[in-house]
Amino acid sequence: MSDPALVDPSLIDLASRALGGSVVAANDEFFAQRENLITAAPPRFDPDEFGLKGKVYDGWETRRRREPGHDWALVRLGVPGRIDHVVVDTAFFRGNYPPEIAVEAASVDGYPSPDELAKAQWYEIVPRSACAGDTANVYPVSGAHAAHRFTHVRLIMHPDGGVARFRVQGRVLPDPRFLEGTVDLLAAENGGHVTGCSDEFYSSPGNLILPGKARHMGEGWENARRRDDGNDWAEFALAGGGVPRYVEVDTTWFVGNAPGRVSVRTRDDRTGGDWQVLLDREPVQPDTRHRFPLPGAPAATHLRLDVYPDGGLSRLRLPGELDAAALAAARDTDAAARPDA
Repeated sequence: MSDPALVDPSLIDLASRALGGSVVAANDEFFAQRENLITAAPPRFDPDEFGLKGKVYDGWETRRRREPGHDWALVRLGVPGRIDHVVVDTAFFRGNYPPEIAVEAASVDGYPSPDELAKAQWYEIVPRSACAGDTANVYPVSGAHAAHRFTHVRLIMHPDGGVARFRVQGRVLPDPRFLEGTVDLLAAENGGHVTGCSDEFYSSPGNLILPGKARHMGEGWENARRRDDGNDWAEFALAGGGVPRYVEVDTTWFVGNAPGRVSVRTRDDRTGGDWQVLLDREPVQPDTRHRFPLPGAPAATHLRLDVYPDGGLSRLRLPGELDAAALAAARDTDAAARPDA
């Protein structure tokens, strides 16, 4: 089954460790640790790697169950959001994958412990379904729960087995209390997302808006070498309508493949406005964090980054303030999206 996230750039892995996700508990992890489920990198397999407990797998694997029941792992999402679909990737699990899975979700504020989460209200978002081995199994979330805001998910294996990776693809719905004041209008954790790009041959422009600093070049956006007279670009929806104060263009780690120049434009979809130039083919240096003030910048809902002629960046930031209308809309959306509303 193909993953809808590959064709919808607005979807993001809400469980990603890059966003702060964590596998907080599991009933069993005898053969392979639960934390592997949300590793960002694809799973690996070495046929000659064995440990004291048997074959070493890059995933979560429980022992063979000899009594009725099922195994489970509990994931705290890095950011709350609406879940579009989940991916249960059983790569390299061929004789030890779960024949069936199910997924439940909960919406709990704060930082509950696993024991507290056990008492929470859980909703079935993926009913008990067949699961294939050595496959990226995609399960859509439909019905009323597709519109709900969740903070935690529980992956259930019937009855046991192993899963390499677990992805929770959806759209961020941030806590509106943390959108007040100066925030990064572009950040994924605040609801910013990619809407399109010219090229993502080496890595996605979605990396540009992840939290923290890139640890290496692979955690940024890098396109292929351009052999024509054009240029590469990426477009983003902001967390909401707001006024940017400055823009940060970070080429850290990109030494021989940074752009020569960049342009930044914004527009406000609420007024049907045209693109407004904030930076016009500004020269940039390799392996450098650049910050450009934007005095008098207009309100915006979208941003376009152009790189000339091509090249990579590690991060892109747009600090500013959401306006009153955008904050009110975020509060209304948050209230309506809670499953117990």
